Amino acid sequence: MKLPTTKIAAFVFLLFMGLLFLHPILWIFISSFKVETEIQQAGGFLLLPETWTLANFATILDVRNVQTPVFTWFANSAFVSGVTSILAVLIVSMSAYAFSKLQFRGRDVLFLTILFVSSFPAIVTIVPLYRVVLNFGLLNTPWALIFPWLVGVFNIFLVKQFMRGIPDTIIDAAKIDGAGEFRIYARIMLPLTKPILTIVGIFSFTASWNDFLWPGIVMKEIRTLTLTVGLQLAQGTYEQHLSLMSAISVIAVIPMIVLYVCAERFFVRGVSISAGVKG
Repeated sequence: MKLPTTKIAAFVFLLFMGLLFLHPILWIFISSFKVETEIQQAGGFLLLPETWTLANFATILDVRNVQTPVFTWFANSAFVSGVTSILAVLIVSMSAYAFSKLQFRGRDVLFLTILFVSSFPAIVTIVPLYRVVLNFGLLNTPWALIFPWLVGVFNIFLVKQFMRGIPDTIIDAAKIDGAGEFRIYARIMLPLTKPILTIVGIFSFTASWNDFLWPGIVMKEIRTLTLTVGLQLAQGTYEQHLSLMSAISVIAVIPMIVLYVCAERFFVRGVSISAGVKG
């Protein structure tokens, strides 16, 4: 079977663009296993190490390293992102259930107001959000990073639209059997919305892990930093040591790669649901 010329040209173009965007990641990954002198000699070319070494990872993950405690930063990011994703799923699902299935005065007006407020640029809310965190005494604590990510309006909207597709007859039958609202939410709505809630959890984890601006504002001590902010600090420390910087970058990227590989189908489903969501 002969392929059309246009398809061959498109494949070659996409392959070239893929390799172009993948090259920096491969360079960082390979450089993390090189000694520094080999990187300086090789320059910007993507060459395999003559001798593979784990010394770079051993250096940056040393728990006695107080100047750039990468292991502590990694633990901070893992804790913050993990707790954020779990709490975000609970809060978003409860909010979406209230807006989609409960009947109360001003429900639609309240939801439209929340959507309107969320349309403002995030940078506008940084100063008042900082004042709130400061007044509650949460600076330099993980909760200063967790609370702002718990209520994502887009996630609420996404889950709300998903719940609207669940027939009300199921809820009515549960009420006839004597189930209360919380029992209906926990025993019926949560299992039925598991696919979309999984997507919300993945999105929340990814957003929290990759966040750079907000942790840099509310975290003032070295040991309380997350890994993304710590990368900037390490860049000043290891500016002339590309092998060490590459190793830190690999550690920062690996969780996202593992998450994507393990949950690829949920990412794809999340994009399809986001594109096809109905108002």
